[in-house]
Formats: sequence, structure tokens, C-alpha cells
Amino acid sequence: MFRPLKTYQLVIDLVVAVVFFCAAGLLAGAATGSRTDLLIALMMAAALAVRRLSPPLSLGIAWAGAIAQMLIGLDPIASNLAIFAVLFATAAYGTRTVFWAGFASAIVGAIVITLYLLRWRVSVTGLSWDAVPAAAATLIAALFALLLSWTAGALVRAGMRTRETRAAQVQAEAETVAEQERVRIARDMHDVVAHSLAVVIAQADGARYAAAADPAVAADALATISTTARAALADVRLLLTQLRHAQSEGPQPTLADLEALYAQVRAAGVDLRVDVDPAPAGDPPAAVQLAAYRILQEALTNALRHGDGAAVDVTLSWLPDRVELSVRNGIGDRAATDGPRGGHGLIGMRERAQLAGGTLEAGAHDDAFVVRATIPIAGAIR
Repeated sequence: MFRPLKTYQLVIDLVVAVVFFCAAGLLAGAATGSRTDLLIALMMAAALAVRRLSPPLSLGIAWAGAIAQMLIGLDPIASNLAIFAVLFATAAYGTRTVFWAGFASAIVGAIVITLYLLRWRVSVTGLSWDAVPAAAATLIAALFALLLSWTAGALVRAGMRTRETRAAQVQAEAETVAEQERVRIARDMHDVVAHSLAVVIAQADGARYAAAADPAVAADALATISTTARAALADVRLLLTQLRHAQSEGPQPTLADLEALYAQVRAAGVDLRVDVDPAPAGDPPAAVQLAAYRILQEALTNALRHGDGAAVDVTLSWLPDRVELSVRNGIGDRAATDGPRGGHGLIGMRERAQLAGGTLEAGAHDDAFVVRATIPIAGAIR
């Protein structure tokens, strides 16, 4: 029934209505000096005052004022101009029902105006063909004026709906971009932290058991822990800097970093065998290198966490149009109950493959857990 309006809008509408009443009342008083004219002017001013606050109430007051004016027998007066503003408001601000009520009011009002203005001529001369041209002209003029006001409001309504739709679309796009950015940062953070922590934990466990028998092994393990932790800390700082200040990508490892990755896994006590056949003929695109590295990193992290020291076989095939990789590791006792069947790791690997246009499959096969991925190479390898 009532629309929410800001204070300044209510004040403006009220001031406009007061000014309109004063102007219409002065014109009515100068013309006839009748108090009934002031009453009609007051009703029309009231309809004008609430046209944006409550379009249905405004339409009702306008109809009441028009009916009262016809019952009194007044000719059209200046205050009747408020009807155009009321019809505009019903089309621009009203609900769907009020919108069509305003349209119907324009048509019915035009007919009523025509009949009302021709009442005296018909009562004097009676019905005749001579009255038809005047009636038609009056009806057309009234329809044009009233529907023009309503149509203008309908156009304003369409414009507001368009702006609202556009604003909602912009907000949805912004939320989508923000969500994609959060997912990307979460994926990078998981890739960096999960692998580094897995290596650190494995080294710490090994050092704890080997310290009594061979202190040199413990020293080597501590050195590996220190190196891995420092590298992870540098990557995390880069990601945090990106969150605060920049929109650049996070850490971007390449194929040249794979040997360091393999060394970390071997240093953690994993029997890692790597087979690259065929080797890349040139320099693969950076997106392909990043996807391959991150998938291998996560697959090796899962093998380190869930393989219980079982051997791991890595196969890389750099074909002219795609790269195929697989990581196969034995399933340890823990993997039978809490193996990498889900969680962020597998989700992240699939996202990496999909972002590069490829596919990834992961699951248990016989007595091993196998990760297979295929990543297309756009164009020839440089």
C-alpha cells in the first residue's frame, strides 16, 4: 500500500502539493469564488501529495475528487491537471495491479469525461448525428492526454526495472569474480601449505626415530625441514601480499621445479620412480606447466600422507597435442580407512585440470591408488 520513500522525497511531494493547491485554489477562486472548487482542489492536491508514497491511494482520491466534481456539476478546473500526475505515478511506481488499474482508469476516465462534457448538449438537443463528431473529438483528445501520461510512467517504470536488473547483474558478476578469486587463492594456499607440511611431518617423524641411532640422519632431516618450511613461508607471504595489494597470480612453478619437488618427496623416505617418455620437445605453455606441476605436487602429497612408505611411480608423456601424467602409489593401511577419496586435494587437482581444459581421474585400482590426468596443449610446443 505504501512505498518506502526518503525524507527529502516526502518533503518535495508535500511542497509540490501545497504549491499546487495554492495555485489551483487562487485560479478557482478568481474564476468562480466557490468553496466547492476549493474542496475539489484540496482533494486533487492530496492525490498529488501521495502519488509516489501510495499510488493506489492517490488513484482512489483522484477518482473520489472527480466523482464529487461531477456530482456537484462543476466544469473542468485547473486542479484536474493533478490527474495526469496520478496516472503517471500509477504506471511508474504502482504494483502490477495498480499499473493496470491506472491504464483502465485512463480509458474509463476518457469515456466519462466525454459523456460528462456532452451532457448539456444532449439534454438540450437530444441524441443526434450532429453530436457524434464532437463526442469523437472529445474522446480522442481525452484518451490521448490520459494515456500519454500513463505511457510516460510506464516508460519510466521500464527504465527503473532495467537499471535494477543491470545493478543486480553487476553485483552477481562481482560476487562471481570474488568467489572465483577466493577459490583460486584457497587452491594455491592448499597446494603450497599441504605439500610442505606433509614433507615436514614426514621428515620430523623420520628424524625422531633415527636420532638415537644416527644423529647425521636427524641433522639432514632438520635441514630438509628448514629448507621446505622457508620455501613454503615465502610462497605464503606472496599469497598474503596478493590478497592485500595485488591481483597478480600466486606462486607459478614450472617444469624446472619438478626435480626439487621429487627431491623433497625422496628426502621424506618415499621410493619415487619417475619416467618421462617422451620428453617435451620445447617449452610448453605456462598454464600447462603450472597445471602439471600442481597435480603432481598434490598427488605426491597424498602418496606421502596415505601411502605408508609404499613405492610411487610417476609417468609423464609429453605428446605433441597433450600431456598425459599418472601417479601410482601403493595403498597403505591408513588409506583403507582415510585415504584420499575426497577433500580439498582431489577437488583442487580436478579444478587444475579443468582450468587447463583437461580431465582428471583418481581412484583405487587393484592394490594401488592412481591419479591420471590429460591436459591439452594449445598449439605446438615452442
